[in-house]
Amino acid sequence: MSIRHVLKARRGAAAAVITAGLVFTMAGCGGGDGKQDDQDKSSSSSKPAEKEKEGSGGTSAQPDPDQVIATVKGRDGMVLVINSVERDSGGFVTVNGQVENTGSAAYYATTEWRGTEEELRGGGQSVGGATLVDKAGKKRYYVLRDTDGRCLCTSGFTQVDAGKKLPIFMQFPAPPESTTEVDFQLPSFPNATLEITG
Repeated sequence: MSIRHVLKARRGAAAAVITAGLVFTMAGCGGGDGKQDDQDKSSSSSKPAEKEKEGSGGTSAQPDPDQVIATVKGRDGMVLVINSVERDSGGFVTVNGQVENTGSAAYYATTEWRGTEEELRGGGQSVGGATLVDKAGKKRYYVLRDTDGRCLCTSGFTQVDAGKKLPIFMQFPAPPESTTEVDFQLPSFPNATLEITG
């Protein structure tokens, strides 16, 4: 068996385990008797519509858009802002941020953000081309995928209109606990060095 087939099988197995874990987590969060006390209602951190936009890999807490960890400027007035980089107990690192179009015209070159991997090209627009690089460990981490090959990231957009912001998230396999700093890359933007929290 070639190394390519081994890596593909290993990646598929990892995606299946991650998906199963997410299903069990979501099932564990449901249930109850349908009643919520006033305290639970007032402490809700996001609207249901926002949760639906996140997709299957979203985190339960919305990042604070005013907390800025890194800002990088791309071309045509595009600005990438990273709001949080958190290590989850399930072995993931979730990067949350937003892409803002500060230019005067809509930005349509979002196809670059999905990367060049064949598996992602058929899935529509996404930020699946993002990577994390652990320079100390000499490893590159790609956005996780579900069993159908779709990235665990923001997808389904076609453009960023002038003056608008597009909230984004991506989930990666977590580097070792000893790694606290990684380089983040989204195609068409310069690298940004990020500190992992959590």
